[in-house]
Amino acid sequence: MKREIVLLDGAVGTSLWEKAEKKGYAKDPVWRYNIEHPEIVKELCLDFLDAGAEIILTNTFGANRHNVSRTSYTVREIVRAGMEIIHDALKGRAKIALSAGPLSTLLEPYGDLTEEECRELYEEQLGAGMEAGADMIMLQTFMDVEMMKIAAVTAKQYGVPVFCTMTFGKKGRTMMGNSVEDIVRALEPVGIDGIGMNCSLGPDLALPIISEFRKYNDLPLVFKPNAGMPILAKGGETVTDYDPDTFVKDVTPALDFVSYIGGCCGCNAEYIRKLKAAINAVN
Repeated sequence: MKREIVLLDGAVGTSLWEKAEKKGYAKDPVWRYNIEHPEIVKELCLDFLDAGAEIILTNTFGANRHNVSRTSYTVREIVRAGMEIIHDALKGRAKIALSAGPLSTLLEPYGDLTEEECRELYEEQLGAGMEAGADMIMLQTFMDVEMMKIAAVTAKQYGVPVFCTMTFGKKGRTMMGNSVEDIVRALEPVGIDGIGMNCSLGPDLALPIISEFRKYNDLPLVFKPNAGMPILAKGGETVTDYDPDTFVKDVTPALDFVSYIGGCCGCNAEYIRKLKAAINAVN
């Protein structure tokens, strides 16, 4: 029986900033757009849906109390607004993955954040999203496996699939020094439903790292490498380190062993459309 490859979406943050720039909106934290510019959030959901994505992330990645408390909004307002937008856009045509990322402070002893405080912050963010009907939870771009473990344990209480992806440097370790083996040993006992990496590296540099995950566990692998941060070229157009064709060419070897694949920073809907064609070619 052939293994199914599920197509994820692309970058939420950089894609929304791309849309905001075209409309003359401020380059604010993108979770603010759920309330201030909901039309571009809905537009992005539809872009990814039209490109073939089967799972689409909510615009809630950084919508935790540490960030939201600097505004007049509440976490619940931001997260619920994001959930309403994505439900309205997708209308059941793709699965909704509630997105949450790392907190902006470090856990003790490297920072002031206690485990209990960390758990409360994730309960607030994830709880607001799960009340509004997410199909699964995607914890992504974490650099500290201890923080990821707290978030994953919190996420598992909601009874939906939970996927965990870390972000790595070129040497195959996270900023906090966690190796792939460290991450698997910490997270596998939690009972998560998929593991892998996202962000930080383009597909060619990320391939050896996502391949290493297979050495240490049999969980479904999740892979969302970068296309590079968009930059303004001399002609005025926005470009990235990996154009869609290069990105897909470099990511294609991963189709032999990953179960979930998409793109991170710099990957708009065109990347996902071409990735869909590559998946169709091997299925």
